[in-house]
Amino acid sequence: IAAIRRSAGDMVLNVDSDTILASDVIRKLVPKMQDPAVGAAMGQLTARNRNDSWLTRLIDMEYWLACNEERAAQARFGAVMCCCGPCAIYRRSALASLLDQYESQYFRGKPSDFGEDRHLTILMLKAGFRTEYVPSAIAATVVPNKLGPYLRQQLRWARSTYRDTLLGLRLLPNLHRFLTLDVVGQNLGPLLLALSVLTGLAQLALTGTVPWLASLMIVAMTMIHCSVVALRARQRRFLGFSLHAFINIFLLLPLKAY
Repeated sequence: IAAIRRSAGDMVLNVDSDTILASDVIRKLVPKMQDPAVGAAMGQLTARNRNDSWLTRLIDMEYWLACNEERAAQARFGAVMCCCGPCAIYRRSALASLLDQYESQYFRGKPSDFGEDRHLTILMLKAGFRTEYVPSAIAATVVPNKLGPYLRQQLRWARSTYRDTLLGLRLLPNLHRFLTLDVVGQNLGPLLLALSVLTGLAQLALTGTVPWLASLMIVAMTMIHCSVVALRARQRRFLGFSLHAFINIFLLLPLKAY
């Protein structure tokens, strides 16, 4: 905030301290900002320490999916819902009009200082600007290599997602209908999966029978998704992302409920 208020340039590049940008990132991002209707654009994130452990490999694939499925689809309809902090460029004139709101972020009457990148993106969209995604602008950031830090990160992100989804609901009628579908899917999907898991556990406990149909459906959907991504990315390693389903079901779902 201090840097933005002191600077005089037309653009502001945001980058995390543990992130290394490709040498052509600015050259790739700036053309998107030539359109005065665009307030911000983000680059593609990769895991700088991908080879550290099995977890960092999964997170690297998770980032690819988040960028090249979720953000890419949102950008197709003019509104990336979160321009990620490690690599995002902003129009300074747009930022200047939002800084007071951005600096004094409250939720239910209390100061809220997490998920600042998602919150700033929501403010940009509320101000009437478009937000974009540039897959060729690559930024490599350090990701958690152990479950403890990873789960703490995911807890912050989940809180940010739910908080800013509430703040952004009034935006949706003014955006493309796909964005409403996307927001509903992101919030309803984990709920339905959690209900399926709880129902299956209840069936196992009460009747002693395994819920094979629900289990096979979850396995089938996971494998189809990973196979499609492996074909799109032309990388067989994405078949291994199916292992993330166990983390999602047994760790991330309880975390999101918490």
